[in-house]
Amino acid sequence: MPAIPMKDPFDYIIVGATGDLTMRKLLPAFYQRFRAGQIPQGTCIIGVARTTSTTEEYRNRAKEALVEFLPAESQDDKAISDFLKFLEYIPLDAADQEDAHWPELCGLLKNEDRVRVFYLATAPSVYTGAAAGFAEHDLITPKSRIVLEKPIGTDLKSAEAINEGVGQYFPETAIFRIDHYLGKETVQNILALRFANPMIERSWNSSTISHVQITAAETVGVGSRGSYYDTSGALRDMVQNHLLQVLAVVAMEPPVTFSASDLRNEKLKMLRALRPMTEEDVVRDTVRAQYVAGKIGDKSVPGYLEDLGSDTSSTETFLTLRTEIRTPRWAGVPFYLRTGKRLPRKTSEIVIQFRPQPWPIFSEAPPAGRLVIRVQPDEGMSFVFSAKNPDKADFSLREASLDVSFSSEFHTRYPDSYEHLLLDTVRGDQVMFIRRDEVVASWNWIEPILSAWEGDKRPMETYAAGTWGPESSAQLLARDGFVWNEEQPEI
Repeated sequence: MPAIPMKDPFDYIIVGATGDLTMRKLLPAFYQRFRAGQIPQGTCIIGVARTTSTTEEYRNRAKEALVEFLPAESQDDKAISDFLKFLEYIPLDAADQEDAHWPELCGLLKNEDRVRVFYLATAPSVYTGAAAGFAEHDLITPKSRIVLEKPIGTDLKSAEAINEGVGQYFPETAIFRIDHYLGKETVQNILALRFANPMIERSWNSSTISHVQITAAETVGVGSRGSYYDTSGALRDMVQNHLLQVLAVVAMEPPVTFSASDLRNEKLKMLRALRPMTEEDVVRDTVRAQYVAGKIGDKSVPGYLEDLGSDTSSTETFLTLRTEIRTPRWAGVPFYLRTGKRLPRKTSEIVIQFRPQPWPIFSEAPPAGRLVIRVQPDEGMSFVFSAKNPDKADFSLREASLDVSFSSEFHTRYPDSYEHLLLDTVRGDQVMFIRRDEVVASWNWIEPILSAWEGDKRPMETYAAGTWGPESSAQLLARDGFVWNEEQPEI
């Protein structure tokens, strides 16, 4: 990311300042932007949480987090020391309007001419109460914004309650619903790949593409998030927000302009164009499963129930689903979404599988090409295509690959997704944030799946940790004549 300095200092209030998200992601992201010269002197980053602590103690804890979570090459003792001076801390329950520490926060926020961002890195149950607290204590100014972390609710009703509650105090233009997948360089590069390259955009349709795979795989289990995860599951935690947003970016029509309004209008159309899931569709086109003990590499790992410390759970840690988009561009093209924990490797990728040659002129049918977009790790793209095999005397074919690693291509450190998004909120740029009607459209599509699963219409399966889920996941693609990308032969 180029070092584009912010002109004016700003105030950034992080509610949930002692939590894992703040320590692991937000503070390192702010530090990297500070090193890049994008945070002006006079800026104040205020941590707010219920934990009793002083500013000095909080700075020490923040320093430990930076040392733990920043890559070694980014750590500089002087830069860390200088950055920590931006931090303040207030022990405050932001959802309690009677908390005795509100005057301390008000005392740090005296300049109403500055941009003021309230970032709620908390459970969604806090959102409306915190917004009410900011309003009650006259902290909301014309230059204020509020950032809501996912998930926005656990279903459509709770999501609408949050939208209505926060909307009482902040206009929609000041509400930033963050999805860090939209901050990832490679997801944003899909827009450049399609709309800055006419040759690609003209072939981005059902005439050329046979199907699309979107995978978000993790090797980790639920860890310390067990209590939260067991009330959420993979469908709510990953699909309703991250994967549906990625699908919308992949499938959307070209926006009229690259503005927040036009781009989000096109994403919304895609979310609304998803084929509704009937109970029969859920039975036929979804897979849900829970990991049991197994091995990841050489390491034995426990099952989900052992990680959870429970005898029973109906929460899925893995899912696959098949859907279609009801537009002329994508008529008949299946989209497969897959996510899970305790899978063989950590990867997020999009596979665009092209159609085979309808009448091959070679003695052997060449395999259809595919474009693999790597969201993480090793951000980049691979175009797999057929070429003449130079080791053969006849006109034999083999697969070859054109591979681009973005970090190598651009000779730069690839920024974490939060680095973009944190400063976008200061600038007031909503292009890569989610609008209220997108949240509604996502939940409208997800709820029939949740309902059918809760009625056990699609029974829970199990899979051994270190595998790619139950066999039914592969069978879902095999039914259409396809295989998952990791099952393709090595080039």
